[in-house]
Amino acid sequence: MRPYFSFVRVATLGSLFSVISVVAVGENPHRAALEAIEPRIRAIYEEGAFRGRPFRGDWTEDGLGYEVVERDEDSGRQRRVRYDVLSGKRSEVADRDRAGRQGRDELSPDGHQRLVSRGGNVYVRSQTSGESRALTQNPEQGAVSSGRAAWSPDGSRVVFVQTDRSEIRLRPMLVPGDPSYPEVRETRFARVGGKIAGLKVGVIDVETGETAWLPIPSPSEGFYLGQVEWAGNSYEVLVETLSRFRNERHLLMVDVRSMKVRTLFHEADPAWVVASYRKNAGLQWIDEGQAFVVISEKDGWRHAYRYSRAGEEEALLTKGEYDIIERAGIDENRGWYYFYASPKNGAQKYLYRVRIDGSGSEERVTPSDSPGTHDYRFSPDARWAFHTFSSFDSPPITELVELESHRVIRVLEDNGSLRAKVAAEDRPLTEFFQIDIGNDVVLDAWMLKPADFSPEKQYPLFVYVYGEPHAQTVLDAWGRVHAEYHRAIADLGYLVVSIDNRGTPAPKGAAWRRAVFGSLGPLSTEEQAEAVKVLARTRSYVDASRVGVWGWSGGGSNTLNAMFRRPDVFHVGIAVAPKPQAHLYNAWFQEIYMETRETNPEGYENASAIGFAEGLEGDLLIIHGTGETNTHLEIVEGLVDRLIELGKPFDYMTYPNRNHGIREGKGTSVHLRMHMIRYLLNHLPPGPR
Repeated sequence: MRPYFSFVRVATLGSLFSVISVVAVGENPHRAALEAIEPRIRAIYEEGAFRGRPFRGDWTEDGLGYEVVERDEDSGRQRRVRYDVLSGKRSEVADRDRAGRQGRDELSPDGHQRLVSRGGNVYVRSQTSGESRALTQNPEQGAVSSGRAAWSPDGSRVVFVQTDRSEIRLRPMLVPGDPSYPEVRETRFARVGGKIAGLKVGVIDVETGETAWLPIPSPSEGFYLGQVEWAGNSYEVLVETLSRFRNERHLLMVDVRSMKVRTLFHEADPAWVVASYRKNAGLQWIDEGQAFVVISEKDGWRHAYRYSRAGEEEALLTKGEYDIIERAGIDENRGWYYFYASPKNGAQKYLYRVRIDGSGSEERVTPSDSPGTHDYRFSPDARWAFHTFSSFDSPPITELVELESHRVIRVLEDNGSLRAKVAAEDRPLTEFFQIDIGNDVVLDAWMLKPADFSPEKQYPLFVYVYGEPHAQTVLDAWGRVHAEYHRAIADLGYLVVSIDNRGTPAPKGAAWRRAVFGSLGPLSTEEQAEAVKVLARTRSYVDASRVGVWGWSGGGSNTLNAMFRRPDVFHVGIAVAPKPQAHLYNAWFQEIYMETRETNPEGYENASAIGFAEGLEGDLLIIHGTGETNTHLEIVEGLVDRLIELGKPFDYMTYPNRNHGIREGKGTSVHLRMHMIRYLLNHLPPGPR
């Protein structure tokens, strides 16, 4: 048997130095637990044993049927088949009749030519001869590229976006290969405060090949583009512009004949008007292009507004103190605007609708007796939908429903074998609850308990944190937030909990989401710590002397902040792919919430975990991939150097050439999770006391 070694830190002389002694204490006391849990971890990450099977189908253009790909039992070949919505009649589909829409937007209105983007240029290719003609003339694979091309309705013009990255600094990256003489490639990386890509919108006359550049405002600091498309005719282009800090948004209409620009919609906010997700950006045309619906948080809630084509506000569609989570669809024939919301529970998502003329109030479409998370894919006429629903404890089911009545036509995918497997395990239900941390701040949370949990005993608490504006962790849906991994950890003898602090994108109003503006880190750390203290105070089975925390990316950053700023609460931390130096991160994400170090030096100083490293008292494991293209390795190695300088003991694990997801290479995902489990068992003793 291999001996188990424990590393004991002995502080002397007022902790001026420490002595590390290695003491053999026999067999690893956690060996049996590790051997028992490894097959479960392999099942999760290598076999996908708990991964719900999605329903993949395409609506036909008339909305009367849908197509799926099925495997023929006799030949083993893939066949595309069509089902009638009402009768369920099945028929095989010929290639020429397929409903799949991939590539349709690139086909010219007359069907004779197709737009193709390659090598940084836009080409038009004949459907008959196959010959291609370049519409843009950028150097191949250079810093300037053209894309996002779209035909005008009459096929005479093409609108496109040109992106110029020539002023973005080049960053060297090692290329895996001969380790004696590694090669280096250079990529452009727009860092906080640095140059970002220059953007232009052009319109090409297909016959002459001439390009006209639209005279949209182009500030010297740079800007971003959202929606760019033809505005229902062949002479007007809609362009959505976003300021560099995303605190201002314009929806512009450009007449390509006169090159006149007018503003359809404008909003601004001292924090931001548009966060890092894009699902609610742009506008949706209605009334044959004479009006549009736009989503905005200008009144403090994410609401839908109706505007005329002239840019005049006509109606607030979604009224009340609740948020649209995201848009769902429009049924103009029946007069409905559909959207997702959950006014009473930020962890769930349901389908609602409201009259598109602004009359009346919202109606919930999803049945009231169906909790969890619901998604719908509408038919083209919005009469039918593929309805997929799940909860944290229940795998997804997809059914075909009539949208108006929510009548179920048939079940399309029930994940029956997975549901049976889950039922047979007789799992404890996940507890969703709220934590009041005072000052009118109430946080959503969930908790997983060991299968043999006893409320008469005390268990260590392991917190999974993200805490930044890009994502929630408290979501009542299947297969999110490393759920099965967390169940496995809970069964080792831990209470696993996740908490959404203010600043996460929960549907709780703009003030909730913008509370972290100026500095990501300080508020989330304090609210996570206060929530843990409330749990320990209100639940006798929470052992406040054994608290661990872990997270990935932004969650890794918050793990570092928790360990450095609140060592009185958090004793063990595992930070995966963190960004402890905010000013070294990318401009696109970080500047939304904190602007730049030049405009907000104090915010960057307070946000960066590296500045608080002297506060580390507990056990810390940092995990990173050396092939990172997101939170670059050098960002975390600066912290490693700082901890060494401070004489702080910590553990550091790198995975060669792995990127942000640390999943490349055989065995990587399992190794990473098992390494985390070993660290947890060794440093945060599991089980009841």
